[in-house]
Amino acid sequence: MKNRIDLSRRTFLKTTGILAGTAALSGLLPSRSFAAAEKELVILAWAGHAEPDIVADFERQYGVKVRAKYYTGGDNMLGLISQSPPGTFDLILSDAEYVQQLNAAEYIEPLDPADYPFDDFYPEFQHFPGHWQGDTLYSVLIRFGFLGIAYNTQLVPETKVQSYDVFWDESLKGKVGHFDWHLPNLGQISLMNGNARPYDIDAAHWQRVQQKMMSLRPQIGGFFDYGGTFSSLKNGQIHAMCGIGDWITGVLQRAGAPVKTVLPKEGGLQWTESYCIARKAHSPELAKKFIQYITSPEGQVKSAKMAAYPALIPNKKGWELLNRTDPAEARRQGMVLGERNVMDDIRDGRIKYRELPVRQSLDEWNDFWSQYKGA
Repeated sequence: MKNRIDLSRRTFLKTTGILAGTAALSGLLPSRSFAAAEKELVILAWAGHAEPDIVADFERQYGVKVRAKYYTGGDNMLGLISQSPPGTFDLILSDAEYVQQLNAAEYIEPLDPADYPFDDFYPEFQHFPGHWQGDTLYSVLIRFGFLGIAYNTQLVPETKVQSYDVFWDESLKGKVGHFDWHLPNLGQISLMNGNARPYDIDAAHWQRVQQKMMSLRPQIGGFFDYGGTFSSLKNGQIHAMCGIGDWITGVLQRAGAPVKTVLPKEGGLQWTESYCIARKAHSPELAKKFIQYITSPEGQVKSAKMAAYPALIPNKKGWELLNRTDPAEARRQGMVLGERNVMDDIRDGRIKYRELPVRQSLDEWNDFWSQYKGA
């Protein structure tokens, strides 16, 4: 399976210096001693989640050190857990579609919902699919984002990006790029084909998705990891990009690049990240405190503005604090109050959760993606 980031975030973070001075974290974590258990918190996460802009205040507050093993995809995450002794990690950051696999493999602990501020969350995120088994909680959602059409605002008129049809525009021949992972790209084409659940389609609809995708191949100027996506959008090599969202274009915008992500009329996809407490964690209480910290209003603002990649947040009080302290970023991400915002996109049905394929195997989707790339 070609996971959502593969080398992308690693490449990007090396480029921008987010991981400067933390190269040792890319290797195996040293063995832990129980004596040090309450003095450190070890996280398995996407790159950026244990950097000072996120964890420094927590470390000061509790007099502890947060360490991390950064992974580069869901399969990589599962592999690292399976190869690590119990107790290696305290917290596991997971994309939503992998939480059920973590639970089935007994890698994570049940959680007490009363420990976390779900009353402050928007209703859509209080009982998030896959994070619960009945009334038993296993993961706490901390951030999310949308995938739509990313484009260079100086090279593509806004009027053209109202539909995924733009990718077939003759003026963009050779100027359309793919973020190199099948789930977001094929999910977008499935949305374009009118599938209400883009990842839950029968054989006939799956065939139509493949046919539509193949018709796009002459337009494609390249398949990119994060570093390539970053540079190709910034330098104008690629004018429009499939399969990404503000978690990439938002970083480019911070650097002054004329890029943007929009949700077309067919809608967009949602990626979601959440925290699980690892089975046999050395520091379960500290892990619980960290989830409480990152889901507090202050922690949510940090997460929304994360240096590595920005995101939307589920906590309403976090929205309120972001609007008070950084109204420009709140408006840029669509987390404004008292007017249309990203929650309306969800409530209007414009956003579908990114999932694993329901009626086909991952191998089948990945095999088609390889065939498409080689066409």
